This record gives sequence, structure tokens and C-alpha cells, in this order.
Amino acid sequence: MNTVFSNSLRCWCFIAPTPAPSADCPVDIIFVVDESGSIGEDNFDEMQTFLSQLVARLDINSGTTRVGLVPFSSNVDTAESFNLNEHLTVAAIQNAIDDLDYSEGGTRTDLALRHVRTNMLTAAAGDRSNVPNVVVVLTDGQSNQPAATQVCNAVLLT
Repeated sequence: MNTVFSNSLRCWCFIAPTPAPSADCPVDIIFVVDESGSIGEDNFDEMQTFLSQLVARLDINSGTTRVGLVPFSSNVDTAESFNLNEHLTVAAIQNAIDDLDYSEGGTRTDLALRHVRTNMLTAAAGDRSNVPNVVVVLTDGQSNQPAATQVCNAVLLT
């Protein structure tokens, strides 16, 4: 078992050496990545490492799994985000994750979830209507706009 983040956020993760998921389980996954000031650069680096190792375990190269990512702090970082149809290999996704820059700022989870719902979970951005969507939020705490985040979360889950 490994500690993935230090300081204010702790996550224990054990990734067993198991075979990759079978090709008969397609999924579209979007990672929503907190770059706020409370994360800290060391934890952000650890988060990048974790994500890179995680995507290596997914069935991406066959096209079964698609991955998108949106970093956020006070705003959504559209320059570094990527849609489900942009990077179609494990290597390309890992390169995009490695290229993320830590930006600091506030924690506007509401803006990130709204961006996912309105911009990323669309056919134009690579969302497949016949495949389940999974949105994974990686954060260390509460949004600066908790009421707006709860509304976004409720809409996203419906």
C-alpha cells in the first residue's frame, strides 16, 4: 500500500498486478484535477504520477476506454484540458498528464463540473452515447462555492 498524497490529503492506494480490464467493458472517463493553492506542488506532482500509473492500467489503446481531463483552480484550465477524442493512446495521455503545470488559486469545483457537463460530455468532444461515463474528481477539500458545486454535482449525476 502506498501513500499517494502527503500533507493535508492522504490517499492509500494499492494497485495489484492484475490483468487489464477486458475489451467488452467500454467506458469514457474524465478526470477533474484540482490545481488549487492548498494542493501544493509536491502533492500535485504525486497526483500526476498517480494518474499516469492509473491510465497505464486502462484499456485505452484498443479504443475501449477513452480519457479526458480538466484541471481547475480559480478557473477551468482549458489550455491544458483535453477531451475524450484528443488522446487515443496510453502514451499520449501520459504525455499530456506530464505536461500539466501547477497553477495554484482557489477551488472552483463548480466551474470544472459545469465545464465537464457542457463541454466535455458531448458527441463533439468524443463522448459516446452508448458507453457509460465516469467522472473522477481529484481534490483535497471543499469547493470555494459549495452550493454551486452541489447543484453541478446533482445535474451531472442525473
